[in-house]
Amino acid sequence: MNVMVDFCMVPMGVGVSVSKYVVACQRIFEAAGLSHEMHSYGTNVEGDWDKVMAAVKECHEKMHEMGAPRCTSSMRVGTRVDREQTMHDKLQSVYSKMEI
Repeated sequence: MNVMVDFCMVPMGVGVSVSKYVVACQRIFEAAGLSHEMHSYGTNVEGDWDKVMAAVKECHEKMHEMGAPRCTSSMRVGTRVDREQTMHDKLQSVYSKMEI
């Protein structure tokens, strides 16, 4: 089953700047071959449920490997089985209605 997630991870105990941790997660999503798009407070990721969840787990493992003693993450998860729809499709649907 395919899934879309809005994923936000926060490594704790590493200081104020977390950009190097964000880069590490982006590389994990890329290596997994998952479609993903970063935004200012997280990343939208889409793909096979098991691959997405495995990548999320890998992000947590990587944060700890990089020295974060604690990590917290939040996800909003969406699935649909009536038809295929990508993140891009969802945005285009809204943008097309804005042009009316």
